[in-house]
Amino acid sequence: MDPITFSTGYIPGLIGRVTELHSTYYHHHWGFGQFFEVKVATGLSAFLERYDPQRDGFWTVSVTDRVEGAIAIDSTDADGKGAYLRYFIVSDMLRGQGIGNQLITTAIDFCRTHHYQRVYLWTFDGLNPARHLYEKMGFVLVEQFQGNQWGKTVSEQRFELILD
Repeated sequence: MDPITFSTGYIPGLIGRVTELHSTYYHHHWGFGQFFEVKVATGLSAFLERYDPQRDGFWTVSVTDRVEGAIAIDSTDADGKGAYLRYFIVSDMLRGQGIGNQLITTAIDFCRTHHYQRVYLWTFDGLNPARHLYEKMGFVLVEQFQGNQWGKTVSEQRFELILD
C-alpha cells in the first residue's frame, strides 16, 4: 500500500472528497440520498468557512494525496453543549486498520489540550463498529429517539464524553 499521511486543517479538494466518502458509504449501506449529501456538503462548507485552528480541529488521512478519512472538532458551543465531533469517516480502503482509532484519539486529545469539558456526537443505531469505537473511547449514549435529521427516519443517538 502507498504511504498514509495525516494532515491538519484545510487541504484542496477536502469538501468534495469528505462529502463523497460520506454520501457513498451511507447511500450504499443505509439508502441515504441527495438530502444527506447536500446536508454534509453545506454543513462541512459552513464549518470550514468559520474554522478557527485555535479552537477547532480538522484532520484528514490520505493515501497518495487522496483523502481517505476525516474527523472534525467544532467548538461553536464548546462552552455550552460541548465540542462537537463531526464528519468522522474512514474509507473502505483503510477501514479495519486502526485509522479510525488514530483519528478519534487525535480529536479527543485536541479537546483535552483545549480544556473542553465534554465532547458530543450524533450518530444512529446500527453503526455498530463506530459505536464500539465511541464506547471504547469513553463515550456514553445520553439520548436516543426516532428522527430524520439525515433525510431518512432512523433511531438517532447522541453520545457524550465527559473530559477530566
